[in-house]
Amino acid sequence: MAVSAVATLLFLLVASPVAFAANHVVGGSGGWTQSGDYTTWATAETFTVGDTLEFNYGGSHGVDVISKDDYENCNTGNAIESYSDGKTTIKLTKSGPMYFSCPTFGHCQSGMKLSINVQDSSTPSTPSTPSTTPSTPATTPSTPSDSPATPNTPAKSTPTTPNGATGVFGSMNKFVIGVSVVLGALFVFMC
Repeated sequence: MAVSAVATLLFLLVASPVAFAANHVVGGSGGWTQSGDYTTWATAETFTVGDTLEFNYGGSHGVDVISKDDYENCNTGNAIESYSDGKTTIKLTKSGPMYFSCPTFGHCQSGMKLSINVQDSSTPSTPSTPSTTPSTPATTPSTPSDSPATPNTPAKSTPTTPNGATGVFGSMNKFVIGVSVVLGALFVFMC
């Protein structure tokens, strides 16, 4: 029984990161269209190896995986991969930049192209947009006055991050959930 529990524990430790892969619907609810702002959309997302990109589009569009040079020049004649099924899911299998465009004439030039940077799943992710650190207000001694004192309480702010928790805390959340799943399974096997 102990060997079975150890084998199960090892399997769950290896398999748990896969369970946390994200599916990114390109363009959000608007999908892959000529009216999308894919640069802004991509900056709000964190792409990690194991995640998937889902392109949803109509019959006049398609998805080409292209090189950086072809992306910059909107050259759709040298596609690395080409899709036209209306709902394309692409698994992100390696870290680094990836480039996509619509192969329909003029669509890339009108902004129907996407550039992303895929992070290694073992590297803690960082938000794509700059974040601000809340400042600590300076306190000064108060002087007596005739008016009643009012407390100087700074406003609380909750930092927001794109696409849920990201950065070190997002990785930590995934780790804690993964360990919880593993420990729960181990507990079940031991009882």
